[in-house]
Amino acid sequence: MSFLELKDVSKSYGTGAAEVQALCAVNLSVAQGSLVAIMGPSGSGKSTLLTIAGSLEEPTTGEVLIDGRALSSMSRNDKARLRRRTVGYVFQDFNLLAGLTAVENVALPLELDGVASRHATRTAGALLADLGLGGRGGHYPDELSGGERQRVAIARAIVGDRSLLLADEPSGALDSLNGEAVMRLILRACRSGVTAVVVTHDAQLASWADRVVFIRDGRIVDQTVPPPTPESLLEDLPARGR
Repeated sequence: MSFLELKDVSKSYGTGAAEVQALCAVNLSVAQGSLVAIMGPSGSGKSTLLTIAGSLEEPTTGEVLIDGRALSSMSRNDKARLRRRTVGYVFQDFNLLAGLTAVENVALPLELDGVASRHATRTAGALLADLGLGGRGGHYPDELSGGERQRVAIARAIVGDRSLLLADEPSGALDSLNGEAVMRLILRACRSGVTAVVVTHDAQLASWADRVVFIRDGRIVDQTVPPPTPESLLEDLPARGR
């Protein structure tokens, strides 16, 4: 069952001779609980695909559905509620709140949903510990390295009961060891039912995904085939006794 669908999605900026086509007739279906990696050269439309998938931008044409519900049918308030409760984002520039500590940044989405502060802080601290930041929760973003800030951003994106994770180069500021730890955490979230779409330039990290989609000049040009299910293999066997 698809949790995220993009149907003939196109996105253009500007008009006339200055028009730029960022996406062109993109069709993408992501099954619930799966991890899909998006790869392609800079400027190919990868980040635009993510922002449209998460309702931060609207497509010029086409439709986006999350859990079977069309984003075009939602009010502005509905979309805001969707982004707060269902979708977790990891941006290239972190987007952490400078006036909050690491643990407060991670706990904030829980508190906005009515979770008691003490419980939210405890949950956030445990998640930071999973990412090797157990001793850094009381530090502010400008007291953390780029890699540490990235891990805080990832923890904030997956905390709570988010169903869809959209990550733009989540390992871009990390060394190989921490990059693998991040992908392992994302994969663990998927195994518990979270659907994830991750933009990456790192082929080794993309190999963790269930499927890799390649995009160029705003178009999907290729993708790996998901591994066959046991049921599909049985369907290919010749019937006996015929």
